[in-house]
Amino acid sequence: MFFSVHQYSAGLSRGIMPLQRLKLLIKKMKIWGLNFAPLNVPLSRRLQTLAAAAWIVSFAFGPIIGYVLAAIILLFIPWLRLPLLIYFFFMYCDRNSCIEGGRSSKYTKWMRNCAWWHYFRDFFPIKLVKTTDLDPSRNYLFCSFPHGVLSTGAFCAFGTDTLNCQDLFPGLDFRLLTLEQHFKVPIMRELPASFGCCSASAASLEYLLSNKPEKLPGINPNQKQGTAAVLVVGGATEALLCKPGTYRIVLKRRKGFIKLALKYGTPLVPVISFGETDLYDQVNNPEGSLVRKFQDKWQKITGIAPVLAIGRGLFQYTFGIVPHRKPLVVVVGSPVEIPVIKTPTQEQIDDYHEKFTNQLITLFESEKSKYIKNYESISLTFE
Repeated sequence: MFFSVHQYSAGLSRGIMPLQRLKLLIKKMKIWGLNFAPLNVPLSRRLQTLAAAAWIVSFAFGPIIGYVLAAIILLFIPWLRLPLLIYFFFMYCDRNSCIEGGRSSKYTKWMRNCAWWHYFRDFFPIKLVKTTDLDPSRNYLFCSFPHGVLSTGAFCAFGTDTLNCQDLFPGLDFRLLTLEQHFKVPIMRELPASFGCCSASAASLEYLLSNKPEKLPGINPNQKQGTAAVLVVGGATEALLCKPGTYRIVLKRRKGFIKLALKYGTPLVPVISFGETDLYDQVNNPEGSLVRKFQDKWQKITGIAPVLAIGRGLFQYTFGIVPHRKPLVVVVGSPVEIPVIKTPTQEQIDDYHEKFTNQLITLFESEKSKYIKNYESISLTFE
């Protein structure tokens, strides 16, 4: 809303000097119905917003960006064609790395600790909370809920080292799991790979859970390093369900991870990202609507959910693809102990699925009062 000459004169009559009036304009700007960010926002906050915007663009639109960049180089940039063809050969040779444990920590350390992700963390901000210690000489399967639009909490907590996950859980090597399709995209595949991410496929999980913890070089020769595979169980389906103030979890029909955990006796660790569903709203997409039918069809073909998210912009708060600046707390619960059953029956799978579900509910109910407003009316609902 623009200030008129009459309003300006009224300000002078109330003793407000022109400089003070200008400061009011800087602090509160609303033009054509859009709530713009103040002009005097500190540089650090601008960088935080830019980091959040870069995150959503690179990870949500990474496949499109990668294919478009490759096509542009092949069609219009002759001097880059040979390097790109060499890169394609590298892609072929590296095609199985995402199902064989991902990149070594010596290749991911810089990216996981990059200052850019500290700005990303502080934008919301995001915190990591542990409720119990974990034995570093064992492998674990962290099961993270809810997915939200892009698993922001799980990425920051376990895909980067900005929340000191390796200090909170010393000796564990964290491997965040994502869709295998992301590792088949030229150029942009290097982004998830640079964080040490792995495929969320059954083959990848089997590789991670079957590997025995290795001895670490150092002062204590008996110290071992276990693997903590981080799986966002609800996946793309759950992304379509997330709405502010709700915690709808896709778990009832997800039992494959239970079967794999039983096969290798891997403890299941429930993880809840409080605030994950508050980062975006969505275009109304009830079951049976034309929008939802299109989303379900696209997800079935590509494995990627086309979430029509509504956030904020870089310089205004009304709409855009940047997540809202709201706090996010990732809470790691106590593990559910799993025995080794090489060929579990359906009854055994169902039994441990129920035990894990109850542990997840217990974690949510015991922690929600700390991180959710009006927590009395909010509970986990299962699909």
